[in-house]
Amino acid sequence: MRAAAALVVAVAVAVGAAACRPPPPPVSLTGQWPDRVDPYWRVVERWTRTTRLQAEYQQVLQLSAVFKSPEWRAAHAVKDADTRGLVGEARLERLAQARAEDAGPYEVALLVTTWDRRENDLDRGKRSVWHVVLIDDDGREIEPLEIVRDKRPHFTVRAEFPALDEFATAYVARFPKTRPLLGPGIRALRLRMSSERGGVQLAWVSR
Repeated sequence: MRAAAALVVAVAVAVGAAACRPPPPPVSLTGQWPDRVDPYWRVVERWTRTTRLQAEYQQVLQLSAVFKSPEWRAAHAVKDADTRGLVGEARLERLAQARAEDAGPYEVALLVTTWDRRENDLDRGKRSVWHVVLIDDDGREIEPLEIVRDKRPHFTVRAEFPALDEFATAYVARFPKTRPLLGPGIRALRLRMSSERGGVQLAWVSR
C-alpha cells in the first residue's frame, strides 16, 4: 500500500512539474527531408525534450530525449560538413549518408541521470529497471530494437547534444518502423520511460 502511494506521488509530482514549464515548441512531423535547415544549435534545441521524476523528497530521474528527425539529421550533417571543411563531392556524400541513415530505424538520443547510479542501466535490455517505448499517434506502443550506451567521450557527445549534463549517461535507442511516427496528418509522437518508481512522458507535437 505504501509503495502504491509513493508511485502515485511520483507520477503526480512529475506531472505537476511539467505543468509549470512552458510547452515545448511544435515541430514538423511530416517526415519530409528539409529543403533548407536552420543552424544546428537551433534545430537540436527544437527537438530536445526534458523532464524529471520526483519520488517523495528525492529526484529519481532526469531525462532529456532528442528525436533524430529528418530535420535534425540534415542540420547535423551540415554542421559536421562545416566542421570538417567538406566541399564538393565530399560534402554531398556526407549529406547523402544522413539521408541513408534516416531510412533506417527511428533513433532517439536518451540523456539519463538517476539519483541511484544502479538504476542508470538502459543498456541491460529487458533486465533494465526502466521500460522505454515510443507511442504513435493512435496511442500504440513501439518497443525498442535496442538501447545502447553512447561510448564516445563525454565532451564529444555534449557537442552534439548540449542537454547532456555532467552526471548524465548517453544512450541511443533504436525503434522499428512498424508504425508511422512521421508523415502527413501525424499530430504527435511520444516517448514514455517508466519503472516501479513511476514514469515520465515526453511529446513532440506537430505545428
